[in-house]
Amino acid sequence: MTDRTTAEHVIARTRLWLERAVIGLNLCPFAKAVHARGQIRWVVSPATTTEALLDALRTELRWLAQADPSATDTTLLIHPHVLADFLDFNDFLDDAEAAVAELGLEGVLQVASFHPGYQFAGTDADDIANATNRSPYPTLHLLREASIERAVAAFPEPETIYEANIATLRRLGPHGWARLMDDKPS
Repeated sequence: MTDRTTAEHVIARTRLWLERAVIGLNLCPFAKAVHARGQIRWVVSPATTTEALLDALRTELRWLAQADPSATDTTLLIHPHVLADFLDFNDFLDDAEAAVAELGLEGVLQVASFHPGYQFAGTDADDIANATNRSPYPTLHLLREASIERAVAAFPEPETIYEANIATLRRLGPHGWARLMDDKPS
């Protein structure tokens, strides 16, 4: 691994994104609590093939399903060496969902996705709205369904989060997003 792809560097950049964008812009109102309580498992996969990544995903799904939720509520499986192309990453998500089902974890865990080139269907690649799901590296976010249900129940009108995120990002603009994601400390 190069200095920019060591596990420590990858986690540091991803943590910066989480703190500045996801929590800082309140893109996910549920992220702050699990981060503050240290309940996020940060895993950098050395996988260079989709097969190896799928094996790593299965391992992490099993691990999270067995872990004490009060100690580890969620996992970020970051994979900087595979699925750099967003369309390939997007296609892989079907395999990720199949892995959840194969392990009998439907209704227990789910996989959310983040990617540096994330693009929602029907948007232009440079639409700032895509930044809601743009992370420094391709990342699979493993979530407990019970935690999602509790968080959504406690949040009034959770369906408004997406629209609020787009409005926030449009106010911030592409240059503001670039400054926010600069590796240098604020």
